[in-house]
Amino acid sequence: MTNWPVILNIAKTHLLTKLKSTLTAALGVTFGIGAYITLVSFMTGLNAMLDDLILNQTPHIHLYNEIKPTEKQPVALYDEFQQSFQFVHSIKPKQHQKKIHNALPILSYLKKDRKIKGVTPQARAQIFYISGSIEIGGSLIGVSIMDEIRLSNIRDNIIQGLPEDLENNDTGILLGSGLAKKMSLKVGDRVQVSTVKGDLFPLKIVGLYQSGVAEVDNSQSFVNLKTVQRILGETQNYITDINIKLNDIEDASAYSKQLASLFSITATSINEANAQFETGTNIRNLITYAVSITLLIVAGFGIYNILNMLIYEKMKDIAILKALGFSGTDVQLIFMSQAMIIGLVGGVLGLLVGFGFSVLIDHTSFKTEALPTIDTYPVDFSLSYYVIGIVFALLSTFIAGYLPANKARKIDPVKIIRGT
Repeated sequence: MTNWPVILNIAKTHLLTKLKSTLTAALGVTFGIGAYITLVSFMTGLNAMLDDLILNQTPHIHLYNEIKPTEKQPVALYDEFQQSFQFVHSIKPKQHQKKIHNALPILSYLKKDRKIKGVTPQARAQIFYISGSIEIGGSLIGVSIMDEIRLSNIRDNIIQGLPEDLENNDTGILLGSGLAKKMSLKVGDRVQVSTVKGDLFPLKIVGLYQSGVAEVDNSQSFVNLKTVQRILGETQNYITDINIKLNDIEDASAYSKQLASLFSITATSINEANAQFETGTNIRNLITYAVSITLLIVAGFGIYNILNMLIYEKMKDIAILKALGFSGTDVQLIFMSQAMIIGLVGGVLGLLVGFGFSVLIDHTSFKTEALPTIDTYPVDFSLSYYVIGIVFALLSTFIAGYLPANKARKIDPVKIIRGT
């Protein structure tokens, strides 16, 4: 029967008599686990911030009428031309209406669907912003602002004013921050918008909006849905876009195809809209985990080398232990215990070091005009990274300690004592 108190006591004695080697091995584990925790927390935090900036601005499903060339040309409708060679040139896209046909019944249908968390209608208009002698082309989006607040992170992007101010003001506008800067406007000022037909409408600036994407902030603003409908001279069923948020984002691709077929409309899922960005995120995550695992493997090789050297230095001790009646399994357990103690101490210190560096990064100031809602570098303090770190520390030290310990188990004490 294994006498664990004696084995652990001998292991402790070996570690303390070779304190320098023990500290070197433990620091190797500490460095590997600390670097892993710091790197994976920072990189995943950064990825989450980028995902939040891009993906939260994209609905899970976007319904709209797309302008595209007619798939079937008129000549194809006549049977007498079917057997002849036809040459059609200068094809132009068919003039589609911008508004969604039967938008209100579609909205009513979608609001009853249990798969859908929320749905918001929008009306877009191409306009010119006019202030004094400055005239800038852009777009005006009519929204139900409180529904947008409920289903997206648009509140974080309102850098001045409140969304309630827009909700309660039919002539109010959340002006893009880039537009405000170009036209030297501030909250409380008035700006005129002109439609493509030349009609002018004055609007009061109740807030400034900044998405962090310069192209958007320099051309886009928000008003109430009925304000755009009034500016365009349209009725309340004039809706050009419907944004859908699902309870499960994984249903987006399949459900968008179902809606496109059901309503004969263009439906784009979040996966299609952000295919390139999603690929970039996957590659960044792959690089993060590859570097982290490499650090842990390097730490494991360090432990193996130090334990291997320790066994060679303790050859005579091993021979004496076996001569005193310790079995090969007992000797193996002594060295495995040393490896696990090094892994446990080094792993726990590594978690503390990684957590400390993560907190330091999380409190480091990071201010940029492009991202007004970000004050510090993003860090993800997920508990799973710490669990993975300590498990990998124990596993790597177990594997690194097993081979030298197995070698110690097979040592013949007679050969050591004879010096052969």
